[in-house]
Order: sequence, then structure tokens, then C-alpha cells
Amino acid sequence: MIIVLKPDATKKQINHVIERITALGLKPMVSKGTERTIIGVIGPEDALRVQPLEVIPGVEKVMPVLKPYKLVSREFKPQPSVIEVGDAKIGGRQLVVMAGPCSVENGQMLMETAKAVKQAGAQILRGGAFKPRSSPYSFQGLGEEGLKYLREVAQTTDMSVVTELMDVRHLSLVERYADMIQIGARNMQNFELLKEVGQSKKPVLLKRGLSATITEFLLAAEYILDQGNFNVVLCERGIRSFEDQTRFTLDLNAVPVIKKLSHLPVIVDPSHGTGSWDYVLPMARAGVAAGADGLMIEVHPNPEVALSDGPQSLLPKKFADLMKETAKVAKAVGRVL
Repeated sequence: MIIVLKPDATKKQINHVIERITALGLKPMVSKGTERTIIGVIGPEDALRVQPLEVIPGVEKVMPVLKPYKLVSREFKPQPSVIEVGDAKIGGRQLVVMAGPCSVENGQMLMETAKAVKQAGAQILRGGAFKPRSSPYSFQGLGEEGLKYLREVAQTTDMSVVTELMDVRHLSLVERYADMIQIGARNMQNFELLKEVGQSKKPVLLKRGLSATITEFLLAAEYILDQGNFNVVLCERGIRSFEDQTRFTLDLNAVPVIKKLSHLPVIVDPSHGTGSWDYVLPMARAGVAAGADGLMIEVHPNPEVALSDGPQSLLPKKFADLMKETAKVAKAVGRVL
């Protein structure tokens, strides 16, 4: 249920509506826009039908939300959300690029990569300290040592850090070093993990599951918002299909569809979406043309010896070229890279 307040509703009236919702055993979630305030109501809506709120001063109308997801919907918040990560603002006119190696391998490699992507225009340094791998014998990441490298390098290069959280037991550790917490594709429906980051004050980057529908993707985000954390950015990173020429199928349909259904910003990861470095540039351009609010790109100074995802990683020079080429598309669609 969505409660739309009048443009001239006072703070006292808004608080009174919140108190009535709480007294009915429901959870109010407040969204303040530029013109009016909207309150989302979570819980059994029968209570509202028994005690309607339309008669309370300050209330303009009460509307049901027909979609299974409530807080991430455009009905709850018609205006696009802008999520701040350090100095970067994801969801505005400026596109935000997250770049770096798949895995943090050592401090020297990370520093070299960070300086290169920063110079080319990336705002956020990405890198995995804990790596979900298909094989238990593959490199699993450096753990806290990798997190320390990320923090030190980010401070030196004046960048923010996004890194993946895989286990609720590591949440406080990752929070200590990261500016943004990534929930990877394999954990998109790890609901206990989603609830935990929902109680965190850190922004969350939620990646779409390998076989998830858009509705399932938005419902996963709903778990985070339901716990009070509205600083969520969605990431389309490719889904499984019958096509075997690329690692995944980058579903660019998802970008405009999500933009229509949800107020949350969405970025595109053409590195994972294709699995091949020579497809990253064209799909990055296509993602920006489709309306994405940013990109996540894997970059490595020597992909031949990368401990993970070398085939999809760009050399720093290739990344710089990508930034220049993609900027042209951004300008054409009224954005800035």
C-alpha cells in the first residue's frame, strides 16, 4: 500500500500518519520527494481497510501496489534514486564507472591498475578479496589482506572501493574497508545475506543472478530496502541462455525494463556479460545507449597471468580507449562520462 501525502502536509501530520501505521502493526517506509512525501506500508493490508487512513489530515490518497515488490517500485518513488558512493553519484546525468581487477592478487598489481583506470576516468575501484569460484581448487582471494590493499590503494588514488561480500560472518570486516558492498550473482537470492546488508549503512551493489528473471531480481533488492537500506544499485551482468559463443548473454533489455519498473539506478557489467575482452567495448557502448547509469569493467595489467577472469579483462590502454569511445555514446543520449 502507498499513502500519498498532500504537498502542504506538515511534519506533524506526517508523523501522525506514521504513528497510526505503526499502531496497526504495519511498517512505514517514508520517501520524501521534491514535491511531496510518500509512505510505503509493509505488512497485511487488511488492517488499513478496516481503519482507512484517507480521512487523516494531510493524506491525499491511498493506493494499493499491485506488483510483488513494493519499495523498489516506481509507484513508491516516482523519481529516480541517486546513490552516493564517496564522491560518485550513481543515477544522475554523470555516468559512473567501476573498474579494476577481478581479484586482488597483490598490492603492486592493484596500484598499477588503479592509477591507470583513475587516469582514464573511473571513479570507483573494484576488486575481489573473497572470490566465489566454480571450482574449489581455483584462487579464492586474499581475504582481509586483499581488503587492506584495496583500502590503501584507493586512498592513494583518491577512489572509492566496491568489493564482494559472500558470507554474513565477513560483513563487519568488509564494512571496515569498503565504501560499497557487492552482492554477487551467485548470492542474489541468499536472503539472509540480503537482510544483513539491508541493515548496513553502506551502499549495496546487487548483481542479477545467473538465471534470475527481472521480477526475481527486483524482489531480491526488496529484501535490502525492507531492512531500511535504500542505497541500492542494480547490476545487469548477463544471464544463462542456450548461446555458447559468449560466457553469458548480456540482457540489455533489462536496463529500460528496470528503469520503467523501479527507481533504483542500474549499471551494466559487459566483462562478465560476455566473458571475452574484445566484446566488452561494443557492449559497454550498447549499455550506455540503453540507458545504464554506469559500467563495471574488469581491467588487468597482464591478463595472461591473471588469477581469475583473464580472458575478459582489458589492458589499461584498451580501457582508456573504451572510456573515450563510450563517452561519445553518452553524449549522444544526453549523459556525461
